[in-house]
Amino acid sequence: MRGLAKPCGYRLPASSTLCFAKRCVEVLPPGLVQALGPVLEQIASLTVKIKHYDRLVNQLTETDYIETQALIKVYGVGDLTALTYVLTWGNKQRFKRSRDVGCYLGLRPRRSQSGDRDPQLEITKAGNVYLRSLLVECGNHVLGPPGKDSTLRRWSLHLAERGGKQSRNRAIVAVACKLAVLLHRI
Repeated sequence: MRGLAKPCGYRLPASSTLCFAKRCVEVLPPGLVQALGPVLEQIASLTVKIKHYDRLVNQLTETDYIETQALIKVYGVGDLTALTYVLTWGNKQRFKRSRDVGCYLGLRPRRSQSGDRDPQLEITKAGNVYLRSLLVECGNHVLGPPGKDSTLRRWSLHLAERGGKQSRNRAIVAVACKLAVLLHRI
């Protein structure tokens, strides 16, 4: 929507998703509202559907999968991540050690040792892609500007300061791995 309005010389104001379509109608001229009306209607209907599905996920975590309530108390973990985590593992006895969960999800760095060389490589990206991406988003939330102070946040900020182009991304993945291990432990 913003990309369609900008070439016409209009900037859309910042707004929440709940009132985005309504605010766009107020700001844009009638001709552009008429042309972009179907897109605005789609945005409004998708917003309502997303809110409905969020309520359903919340209801599932409160009624059918009670074990998710303990996971939601961890800062950065929401209803969807907790529910996906519980449903992915099924039986938590699947892993003898909690640290194996990070490896299973592909959140550990690849190894390629040869003689004295031990280069730092990218993560393996094995395992459940959806759960891994949700945990990375949780790591983003913990490390982001509105994140509240915690031991995990201080550790990850220290890790991000160590330098290099990708140090912040590495810190986010490290937080995701720690969250995976912590959730399994809980």
